Amino acid sequence: MVDPSPIPRALIIGAGIAGMQAALDIANAGYDVALVERLPSIGGRMAQLSDTFPTLDCAQCILTPRTVEVGHHEHIHLHTYSEIEAITGEIGHFQVRIRRHAAYVDWDKCTGCGTCQEKCPRRVTSEFERGMGRRKAIYTLSPQAVPNKPVIDHEHCLFFQRGKCRVCERFCPVGAINFDQEDTIIEEEAGAIILAPGYNLYDLKNMPEYGGGRVPDVIDALTFERLLSASGPTAGKVRRPSDGKVPREIVFVQCAGSRDPEKHLPYCSKVCCMYTAKQAILYRHRVHGGQAYVFYIDIRAAGKRYDEFTQRAMEDERVIYLRGKVSRVFRQDGKVMVWGADTLSGQQVQIAADLVVLAPALLPRPETRRLAEMLGLPVDEHGWLLPLDLNVHPVETVRPGIFLAGTGSGPMDIPETVAHASGAAAQVLKLFSRWQKSLPPRRGGKGR
Repeated sequence: MVDPSPIPRALIIGAGIAGMQAALDIANAGYDVALVERLPSIGGRMAQLSDTFPTLDCAQCILTPRTVEVGHHEHIHLHTYSEIEAITGEIGHFQVRIRRHAAYVDWDKCTGCGTCQEKCPRRVTSEFERGMGRRKAIYTLSPQAVPNKPVIDHEHCLFFQRGKCRVCERFCPVGAINFDQEDTIIEEEAGAIILAPGYNLYDLKNMPEYGGGRVPDVIDALTFERLLSASGPTAGKVRRPSDGKVPREIVFVQCAGSRDPEKHLPYCSKVCCMYTAKQAILYRHRVHGGQAYVFYIDIRAAGKRYDEFTQRAMEDERVIYLRGKVSRVFRQDGKVMVWGADTLSGQQVQIAADLVVLAPALLPRPETRRLAEMLGLPVDEHGWLLPLDLNVHPVETVRPGIFLAGTGSGPMDIPETVAHASGAAAQVLKLFSRWQKSLPPRRGGKGR
């Protein structure tokens, strides 16, 4: 006989900073959480950042203690390298089908020693390093990965492609390599679900007017974060992709693909003004004597101490802000030529830069729309998840028991993302508390 009692267990989709915050809030209240992440390890976009604004705190110093806590929490059950296949049921009784992709490594045996990665002969471009670094065909996303267990890239592994190699298998001291491993299906039950799918970036190839996809020394802001990171491909040294030289002049272009209804996307991506100021400051700290320019439409720095932070970039770090749009970016004589206008002075501007960093629009992930269709949730014309009411119910959805956390519903900075996720967790805990009070007492007089 099916138990009619609602299940006080949460399922969270996405293990970036939003998903982790919601998971920790619920788990620390004593309830079980199933946390599903499509990548091999947790941390999301924040794991790729160098520092945070406006404090310039190390992102990894903030994030790593949280990933470790999530990875070891007795009430959090991680399903990494996994994706949602189906969700059925209603509030209190959701049934979730999860596909765990084959890692070709037995994680129960693996100790995370790293020998397999050290011995693997195959090197490929690292997606985590945004194409600026290399990784092995058997890899973890980063040195701080949680779980710190590798996966084999089926597409690039020499054994899967040519039927030979198996070096990782020969050198693994615990026999964890398993080339016969297959995808597995996991069934979970939950009373409430939190969606924290995160965001993507607008592809540079969509912006040929800025040299995107054509000029090697035009990169996006997340790639520049990896260059600034001490754990990144250049160990924190700013070097341009084409020849590895230190850029002496650098141009930052804001609203690249944002606020441009004629060619690209009409909305503001909200965080670009602040992280551009942060990156310009960090560049000046790394390259003493280097000159940074910022092309902007207008500055939107509305958070606490945000405006002061952008003023610091202008006044203390002598970053030159040019109010106007860039009209053309092209390569000439080893330089990246940037043509634009300064609308405050009414003059045309031409800069022979060494590196150009675009602040691209934030986009919802393709998986977000798929989840919305699976759950019958509305999205806006761009694919962002819509809350029940943006003003008074910002984390609830039209479907009871389904909640939103973080940038799946639109661009947010880290503090807003964390607050939003805690709000979603609070709504789940409110449900669980109500259910617990309504359940009949167990034998012996103790409540469930």
